[in-house]
Amino acid sequence: MSRIANAPILLPKGVEVSLEGPSVKVKGPKGLLTYTLPRYVSLAQEEGTVHCRSKEGEPGAVALAGTARSIISGMVAGVSKGFEKRLNLVGVGYRAQMQGKSLNLTLGYSHPIDFSVPDGIEIETPSQTEIVVRGFDKQMVGQVAAKIRRFRPPEPYKGKGVRYSDENVVRKEAKKK
Repeated sequence: MSRIANAPILLPKGVEVSLEGPSVKVKGPKGLLTYTLPRYVSLAQEEGTVHCRSKEGEPGAVALAGTARSIISGMVAGVSKGFEKRLNLVGVGYRAQMQGKSLNLTLGYSHPIDFSVPDGIEIETPSQTEIVVRGFDKQMVGQVAAKIRRFRPPEPYKGKGVRYSDENVVRKEAKKK
């Protein structure tokens, strides 16, 4: 039995949650996010909190309620504080640079890679080997960071590539004669 759905979602100041049928809208200082609830899940809004409830007798409804609660909690955190992912470029000559709404990457290929930044996402390059992806939609921040990482994932022999700042790359030993 999932206990995640039982925990209430606390709403910080400046965040409003509105329920319109199966859709939930979360509005805050950073933006507006919407989510469609599964049909076996209902929301109850009280003063300063939101509770997820599953419909009794439906198989998998408790799990869906826990998932919906986690998604809505992430939406509330996103519109109030926002999310960020940090990426590091490891390798000789690997560089990143913002040019307008485009991220220019030099990753050891014969050509530079231009990645156009989607709406709702901010990308910052504090140094040539560091990329910071920020936004209020948790899924979109993670997806953009994963797309950037996919251009050159870290390889296991020298550890070169694009990696998350907290990622631990397991290194392999080279062939011995």
